[in-house]
Amino acid sequence: MTKAAIATVIILLLNFHFVSASELPQQSLVPGGVAIIAINGSESSKPKVSFNNRRVMVVNKEQQWFAVVGISLSTKVGQQFLDVQSDHRNYQIAFMVSDKQYPTQHIEIKDKRKVNPNNYDMKRITSERARIDGALETWTDVENIDFNFIWPIEGRISGLFGRRRVFNGQPRKPHSGMDLAAPTGTQIHAPAEGVIRNTGEYFFNGNTVFIDHGQGLVTMFCHMNKILVEDGQIIKQGEVIGTVGMTGRVTGPHLHFGVSLNDERVEPRLFFPMRPSMEGDDLE
Repeated sequence: MTKAAIATVIILLLNFHFVSASELPQQSLVPGGVAIIAINGSESSKPKVSFNNRRVMVVNKEQQWFAVVGISLSTKVGQQFLDVQSDHRNYQIAFMVSDKQYPTQHIEIKDKRKVNPNNYDMKRITSERARIDGALETWTDVENIDFNFIWPIEGRISGLFGRRRVFNGQPRKPHSGMDLAAPTGTQIHAPAEGVIRNTGEYFFNGNTVFIDHGQGLVTMFCHMNKILVEDGQIIKQGEVIGTVGMTGRVTGPHLHFGVSLNDERVEPRLFFPMRPSMEGDDLE
């Protein structure tokens, strides 16, 4: 084994530093998962970390810096690298991403334009994309991130993250969040404190709210009936931000709930306590 290979193995072993699940999200080193990487060394000031040229969240737990990294669903299986800028040097930390096969979900949509938009719809979708991207790319420097999320509603899980979607027989992008079915008008609660970064009515997402929790962690709530918050509003955990509806591309009333980390959509369940209805689900 070469010296470079030995060094990589050592870095990989050092990265698996135990952290309480209540302090940080659950780690899942797969496409669509979250990596918790210890930043080795004795840096007194906060290091700057990036992954695939995107800035990554860095938090301090028990006098140890950790990078909390969102792994894209399109990330290739195998060795990946974080770029670290510290007080004294720039270097890389390696970590491994394992394979995960997500099931396929077939859905029938009555509104054909929600599957095959016309030219007018496409102009609207293109315009909306810039606003959505702006919300998901938000970076706010916050030192203390509250990872003790609460569930926004108590609805039945009707759609899981990462499922390959086939609408009316036509393949589309994988599901970027999870669906919780509940009656129209059910109150939706903020999972953690944050700032409202965008609200609006979108072609596919319907009535939507984005909450910025700091350092690239953004939650997204779609298909709402009513929006009860405004852009720039500071929100506390548990506050009502709106109600469940069936706006946008839907088959019934539900909440599409998404989590974005360093502008990558990741498995929402990694941020929440297990619910009885989820027991037996495979997060890996």
